[in-house]
Order: sequence, then structure tokens, then C-alpha cells
Amino acid sequence: MADSKRFLLEIGCEEMPSAPLMNAQAQLSKLFAKGLDEAGLSHGEISTLSTPRRLAVMVEDCATRTEEVHEVLRGPAANVAFGDDGTPTKAAEGFARKCGIDASELVVRPGDDGREYVFAERSIASKDAHELLATLSEQTIGSLEWPNYRSQRWGSEHATFVRPIRWICALLGDEPVSVSYADVTSAPTTRGHRVLSPGEHELGSADRYEEVLEQAHVLGEQRRAQVIREGIEKIEAERGGARVDTPKGTFDEVVNLCEWPTLVVGTFDEEFLAVPHEIIVEAMLKHQRYFPIYAADGSLTREFVIVSNADPKVNDTVRSGNERVVRPRLDDAKFFYDEDLKVGLDAFRERLADVVFQKSLGTVLQKSERMEKLARLIAEQASDAATADVAARAAHLAKADLVSQAVIEFTSQQGVMGGYYAKAQGESEQVARAIAQHYRPRFAGDVTPDDVVGKAVAMADKVDTICGMFAAGEPPTGSADPFAVRRSAIGVIAMLRELPEVSVSSLISASLDSYAEQGLSFDRDAIEADVRGFFAGRLQAIARDEGISPDTIQALSSVGIIEPVEYLMRAHALEDARSQQPELFDDLATAYARASHLAESGVSGDIDLALLEESERSLLDACERGEQAVASALDAGDYAGSLEALAGLREPIDRFFEEVLVMDEDTDKRNNRLRLLNRFCSVFEGVADIGALARKA
Repeated sequence: MADSKRFLLEIGCEEMPSAPLMNAQAQLSKLFAKGLDEAGLSHGEISTLSTPRRLAVMVEDCATRTEEVHEVLRGPAANVAFGDDGTPTKAAEGFARKCGIDASELVVRPGDDGREYVFAERSIASKDAHELLATLSEQTIGSLEWPNYRSQRWGSEHATFVRPIRWICALLGDEPVSVSYADVTSAPTTRGHRVLSPGEHELGSADRYEEVLEQAHVLGEQRRAQVIREGIEKIEAERGGARVDTPKGTFDEVVNLCEWPTLVVGTFDEEFLAVPHEIIVEAMLKHQRYFPIYAADGSLTREFVIVSNADPKVNDTVRSGNERVVRPRLDDAKFFYDEDLKVGLDAFRERLADVVFQKSLGTVLQKSERMEKLARLIAEQASDAATADVAARAAHLAKADLVSQAVIEFTSQQGVMGGYYAKAQGESEQVARAIAQHYRPRFAGDVTPDDVVGKAVAMADKVDTICGMFAAGEPPTGSADPFAVRRSAIGVIAMLRELPEVSVSSLISASLDSYAEQGLSFDRDAIEADVRGFFAGRLQAIARDEGISPDTIQALSSVGIIEPVEYLMRAHALEDARSQQPELFDDLATAYARASHLAESGVSGDIDLALLEESERSLLDACERGEQAVASALDAGDYAGSLEALAGLREPIDRFFEEVLVMDEDTDKRNNRLRLLNRFCSVFEGVADIGALARKA
């Protein structure tokens, strides 16, 4: 067995952007693992390391040579491989080609079954790893993909990379591996931090890579993240419970903007605290990659955290420089806010007539008008007329801030800024809060708006979008959902679970009415069925996530219920009943399936009581009692009670099938018994397709 050593490939270049750097790092280990396996080089764990100026892959226990291979492969039968004159057939030539030899090199000998076959023998000599690793390294560098980023060329070379490559280091243990790409040839050296340890640094061995990097003031991404987190924790502790805001996207980007992070705290002018903190924070996070600091009481402070890649000796210079840089950013935010206050939401709303919502669905102003009607309907169902008036006013203004300067600059603050502008022009607290929160929930698990008014506006917005996209013939597909219709449906369901008085069926109908009144042409019945089916699909997915079994979901979904609270309560009640009384429900499901199969004969009319035998009379009485009990339970929302009522039918239906021949030769008796089975099946209508729960053969 060949010796093994650690292999290192480092690609050094000009500073790479964060997103493509992370993407390339994810590709690197997969490409190398695949390449090593194809080359026949055994290896251990593969790891990667990145900084803004380098991408590296480390292969533990990489074999220094491939294993020598001797193979004997059996091919087709001899009489198939060769013609009568001994000429190789296409079967023989294809087999030989597959084995990498000429057909003339095939040999004929008996197989294990005594028949003659052709065999190919080949020996593959052991190969030195250096050449294989060099080829693999060059191929891997060229195979890295940079989606959404244009690769660059430099010098006279045609090879490309996301940024110009400045050095390559390739070592197998302490032995250099010769790698060339884009006119750069590898050397057994790396490069240190641009300021703290500039120039080349000898490695000596791949085993010393991380050690030499740290000596050269370069840390891998995991260590940099750890250093930054520890520094933030220290800053928070020094300020007595303060909180540094570190959203994941910005944090990951900052980690990839430095090689030797140092944390510095800067401050901005107090005048900016009078501006809504959301746009101040976004200006710092989005444009400057600073982390704002909140006081223990949740209020924004003047301080922010800078992650510096400079020499810690110049921290004061770094601080003052960044404080000068942040001021014009915050000045812009303050200017946008102050200018927007001069306009007001009602004036902004009029401008929505020039903003297209969707090409077939009209303008955002028209959407605002539809939302107003829906929000009023929702609030009326959930509360009272006074609340409905407030909800309608909030929906009237909810989209107005989309044309404000602050939201055009800071798009993620849509709604939030509208809430501030509403307060400034004297709208009620409820209206302002509903406007600010009406995009909630933005994702699964996000919080919903605080009150009925906020939920009414949020649901109106989302239901309008869902129904509109279906009516426009652009429902979500497996690969496209540009208007986030799925996310909207999940949000509507989350809010309806908190407002069970509101009917999603009525909202769908009202929303489609609004589109029809607007003049949109669509097949009303078909679209309504599609939207209902879409909500049913979302509810089924939620039920699965909550542990409901597939056959329970199938049994319930056949009833056509799309009211979230009712659907999920029924699902859990049915699942619980089955788990607590499994034998009873299995038997009942089997009996129902048998009865419904026979009842398909379509016999109509009243049951003739004079023809009933004792077991038939018993079943009819049980059906009448069960029908009343089920109806009462469903009216009361007692879904467990409705299932208990169905369970009471088990004994009489079992007795019926034991004592009665349904398909009697007497036509009158046969038809009467089929009518009785129809009556039995009707008791289950509106509860679930119990037959779907029958034991599978």
C-alpha cells in the first residue's frame, strides 16, 4: 500500500467578493473528492479554508501513488463475439473498447458454466501522485463556477477566475507539486496579511499551513468568525447588557472582508437618533457593514461596531475614518425621511396609479382599493364595525410608502416607513401599527401582526395577491413563484389560525369578485376551485409537518374543507382517535369501504321499513342516531365527538354484513338493502373519507 501525506492546494488572488467566495468554497471539496476518486488516489478527510485573498483545499492521508491494478473482465460468449471466420463482431469490439484494449487482444476460454467466453486482461501500473494532483488542481481551478459574477482575464492568458490569481501553492507533504494556471506557476510559499505580514512565507510542509498562516496574521473563516463573536460579546458585556445587531448575511460578509479581524467601536452624531432607527440601521448594515449597538432597553445607541482588517495600532485612525464615512450615509437617510414627511401618505397613495402591480392585474393603487374592501370584510368577521373602519383606513394607506424616497432607497423598510409617516400625519396608533406590520409574516415561523386590524390588512394583501395570480393565469410552479404566492398562503393560514372566525372561503370569493368588477376576464368557477385546491395543498403540507399521517390527510381532504382551524382540528382529532382506538377505526374503515363500494349502484328512493329484518332495522336506527350526533358535534366544533358518533356504527354494520346477504335474489330486498347502505354512507359525509383508512392489503 502506498504511503500517504497531506496535500495542500492554495489559490491566492486579489480580494474576492464574499458571496462567490463562499460558493466556490462549497464547490472546492466536492470537485476535489470526485477528482481524487476518478484518479484512483485514496485519501482521507477533505477540508477547505478561505480568506478574501485565498481559497485552499487540504486532503488528509492522500496516497503518494495509485495502487497497481490487474483485472480480468469477462465479455460476451465466444460465438457472439466472433463470426464463423473468426472476425470480431461489434459485440467484441464494443467490449474491447470499453476495456481500453484492441479486439485482437481478447482471449477465449471457458467460463464457470463451461461455455466459452471472451476475456480481457489489463494491468494498470501504479502512478505517481504528483502528476495526477497537478492535473487535478489545474482542472479544479478552471472548473470553479461563479454564478452572477463575471470572471476576469488578465495578461495575455485566456484562463479566467473571479479575480486575478497572484500565487499558487501546491504541496504533497513537504514535496512541491507543479501546478500552472493563467501564467502563474506554483511555489511552496503562501502570502501573509497585506499590512501586518506582507510578502511570501515559506511553508516547508503542507502540515504547517494553518500554523504559518496564523504567524503571517491570516486566520481561516471559522477562526475569524470566532474572534469577531468573542469581540462582540466583550463589547456587549462592557455596556451592561447591550446588544450588537449581527444579521447572518452581513455577519458572513464581514467575516469574508478581513484576514485578521480587529473590532473597533465608532459613534455617529446624536441628531440621527431622531430618524427612524430602521433606516439608520439598514444604512449601516447594508452600505457600510457596521453592526449597530442597541442599549439594554432596546433603544438604538449612537455606537456601532467596525470590523477592521488593518493594523490594530491604527485603530484610532480607523475609527475616525469610518465615523467620517458613515455621516453622509446617515445624512442621506435623514434627508429622505424629512422630505417624505413633507408629502404625506395620501399624496403618495395617488402616485400608486403610476406603479404597476402586475401586467394583467393593474396598478398598485387598484390593489390598494381591493385590499380596502377585503380588510373591511375580514375585520367585520373577526370583530365589529368600528374595527372594520380602522382596518379599511389602514389598508387604504398601506401601500402608499412604496413611492416614498426612503423606501425607494431602503426597500426592505416598506410598510415600516409607512407606519412612521402615518403617525406623523396624525393617524391612530392602530392604523400606523397595521401599516408597519402588514407584510408579516414574511416567512414560515415569522410573527404575525399584533392585532385584528394588522392581521386584516396583512391577509387582505396576501389573499389579493394569491387570487390575482391564479386569475391572471400565472399560479406558482415548481420552478417559479415570483410573487411569493406560496409564502403568502402560509402567512394567511398562520393568521387564520389566530382568527378562526374569519372564513378563507369567503375571502377567496370576495377577492375574485373584486377582480371581476375591475374588468379582469377569467373563468370564475375554475379559478375559485384552483385557489381552494391551492390552500388545501398548503394545509396538507402543514398537517404533515405536524405529524398527521398521510392516510388521515387523504381521508380528511376528500371532504373539501379549507378553513385552517377546522381542517387542522379535524386532522388531529382523527389522528388521535385512530391512535387511541386503532382496531375500532380499522374495522369501521373496512366496513365503510365495503358499504360505499356496494352503494355505488345508485339505487335511490326511500327505505321500505316493511322489508327490514332485525339487523337492518338496528342499522337504520344507528344511522339516524349517528346522523344527529355527528351534525350536533360538527356544529359545536366537537370533531372528536363526531368521530365517536361514527364509532357507534361499527357494531350494527358488522352485524348487518354477518346476517344479511345484500345482493339478494329478491330485487326489492336487494334494492332496499342498497338504499340502507346509502344511508349508512351518508352519515360519514362531511366528516372524512373513512374508507381511505382501511387496512391496505
